[in-house]
Amino acid sequence: MKAESLEELSFEEAMQRLESIVSKLENGDVPLETAIDLFQEGMKLSQLCGGKLEQVESKIELLVESENGFQKKPFVSANEDKGE
Repeated sequence: MKAESLEELSFEEAMQRLESIVSKLENGDVPLETAIDLFQEGMKLSQLCGGKLEQVESKIELLVESENGFQKKPFVSANEDKGE
């Protein structure tokens, strides 16, 4: 799969393709050269998914009621909020 077409994948499509690659590699019945190509594509898909998650997380905002009405507050994951 070409790099340009990877960028066009939705998060869900990229995850499905990544799961398919992992399954093929776990079966172990692909030639070494194919396994290397699949691994490289899997790494690109993993980076793509991670990037998409970071983009979404940075866009999520919580509305917090304050004395002056509502104010926007950046999203903080549960782990960060607990200081973990």
